[in-house]
Amino acid sequence: MEYFQKAKSIRLRSHHDKYLLAEEDQESVYQDRSGTIKNAKWTVEFVEGIENVIRLRSCYGKYLTATEEQVLLGVTGRKVLQTTPRKLDSSVEWEPIRDGFKVKLKTRYGNYLRANGGLPPWRNSITNDIPHRHHDWILWEVDVVEQRPESPKKVSRSESIDSDLGSSSFHLRSPILSKLESSDSFDGSSVKSEGRLIHYNVVDDNGGIDDAIEGPSFNFKGHGLEELTEKLEEETGLENIIVCSRNPLNGKLYPLRLALPPNNATMNIVVVPSTSKVAGDFVPETPPST
Repeated sequence: MEYFQKAKSIRLRSHHDKYLLAEEDQESVYQDRSGTIKNAKWTVEFVEGIENVIRLRSCYGKYLTATEEQVLLGVTGRKVLQTTPRKLDSSVEWEPIRDGFKVKLKTRYGNYLRANGGLPPWRNSITNDIPHRHHDWILWEVDVVEQRPESPKKVSRSESIDSDLGSSSFHLRSPILSKLESSDSFDGSSVKSEGRLIHYNVVDDNGGIDDAIEGPSFNFKGHGLEELTEKLEEETGLENIIVCSRNPLNGKLYPLRLALPPNNATMNIVVVPSTSKVAGDFVPETPPST
């Protein structure tokens, strides 16, 4: 459950290295390697009054739902759909169960969210089932796309009055900073271990970006541009990418060549595939031979 506590939205990656996607028909779900599109993003909701249970809402505002409908006649797997039930019931509730560095998502009836392999039409399908052979098909990696804002620490009115009387001046500070400063166990190493937040978008063939679609993000604990490039290639599934930033004044892209910004500052990255037309703009010209 700790994977979801601080997550506002996530991506789920299956054992087949494919992402759980909401189909454009706004009803079906499937798995695919296209983890950068909006269909891979699922908003996390908590069920009031019930611990360790979540709901997952697709980019179309519909809930990931475990149904009793068979996928194929004679096959035990049941369909998983995206729905908007009149009343939110147990069919849209999932219990995350940690399994090493991955999670299993269990329905209230004991089945698990399962990413299927094999031949069509079974391949890339998503069912809820109790596996008897392929136990790793119910394991999912959780990628945090958007973090949930931390709630400010609640202070009682009496504590607030005592604090005001005991100080002749006041300071404005963020809730996170205040929490860190008041912790006895706080040291510099604990901040560094958190890494920096990386937001990224992948350009199209002509170098364009759809600003209406919020790109994914991840927590990067590395220190150099080479490490960041490798991580972005892993996240996107692309090879030989060009890591760029966008000039806020003119919108032009420029490749990153130097060290990353200090103090683990959040970065907004633009990924340029080597196969795109715009990639040629960043290849250094070869001087003519004399």
